Amino acid sequence: MQEIVITVSQLGNYIKQIFDAEEMLYNISVKGEISGLKTIRGISYFDLKDEFCILPCICFESSKCLLIKNGDNIIVKGTPKFYVKGGKLSFIVNNVSFLGQGDLYQKFLETKNRLQKEGLFDESRKKPFPSSIKRIGVITSETGAVIEDIITISKRRNPFIDLVVYPVKVQGDGSDFEVSEGIEFFEDYNVDLIIIARGGGSFEDLNCFNSEVLARKVVSSNKFIISAIGHETDYTILDFVADLRAPTPSAAAELAVEDILVKKTNLINKAKKLILTGENILANKIYEINVKKIKLNKIIDLVLQNFKHALSLKSAKLDNLSPEKILKMGYVKINKNNKTIISKKQLNKDDKINICFLDGCVSAKVLE
Repeated sequence: MQEIVITVSQLGNYIKQIFDAEEMLYNISVKGEISGLKTIRGISYFDLKDEFCILPCICFESSKCLLIKNGDNIIVKGTPKFYVKGGKLSFIVNNVSFLGQGDLYQKFLETKNRLQKEGLFDESRKKPFPSSIKRIGVITSETGAVIEDIITISKRRNPFIDLVVYPVKVQGDGSDFEVSEGIEFFEDYNVDLIIIARGGGSFEDLNCFNSEVLARKVVSSNKFIISAIGHETDYTILDFVADLRAPTPSAAAELAVEDILVKKTNLINKAKKLILTGENILANKIYEINVKKIKLNKIIDLVLQNFKHALSLKSAKLDNLSPEKILKMGYVKINKNNKTIISKKQLNKDDKINICFLDGCVSAKVLE
């Protein structure tokens, strides 16, 4: 039996035709983690990967990729294309949206949900704001802008305020235990409240403040604790268990230290209640949005599975229609004068014909 051999170009064109003809692959959404991101002459190139596969992506409008970076988990919308000349499959990206922070973010949501169900976030269990504040314990890094801002703002509002700093790591392995040790240190120290602070950073940078160990240490503390982590839009589990959440370290100093030049006690108390209410509503809305994102991701996974199944069925159907497969079943192809014969009415006695099998053709003569 003669082996059928095709060229690389023939195979490449055949693969391209399959992708181009498959309508279900047009404008689909794919999720994964970014790696190898680079932008050249207004075109962004990156790989979208998961645990088992890598998908090369091209975005011809780099402006759509300005906010993404390596390590981000995103959803890209577009169409896969096979380039024959390079023999490469690429996903042409039309739109990019953030998925979240992957497994780390999922763990954050699970811990948050569990602690919330236990009642650790309930306002009813939180301590009242101290009526008089003379000494403040600050748990943060001993270097950097955060501690300088807290000292500057506190002294400007009240030159007589006393600040005691407990230096800790605010990022990386073991930093949550150091912060917990700082809370324990101030338990028996004469401070009126504690501020736990650090500057902004990525979700991973702030992740030590999502520690369940730290959350339970805050809940069990007999001191009023203010959480001042990151920027205004950053939320950690520490923010939910603390007695008060400040949007920034600077804001924490303003909340903790009364301005002795102007008596604003009543206004400040009203502002604190408003902040607490607004932040809880915002936090719950953010949580609801993240839950919906997770549900949407599951729907996308199901759609992709359906696409793959449909593609498999069409591929099998295409394979069954292959001329080679038909010939393997024992059928032959008959030609007369380079024209395919499909009926005996096309033949006359003594006609010369060619009969083609899987492994070659033979000549024959019609006897009747």
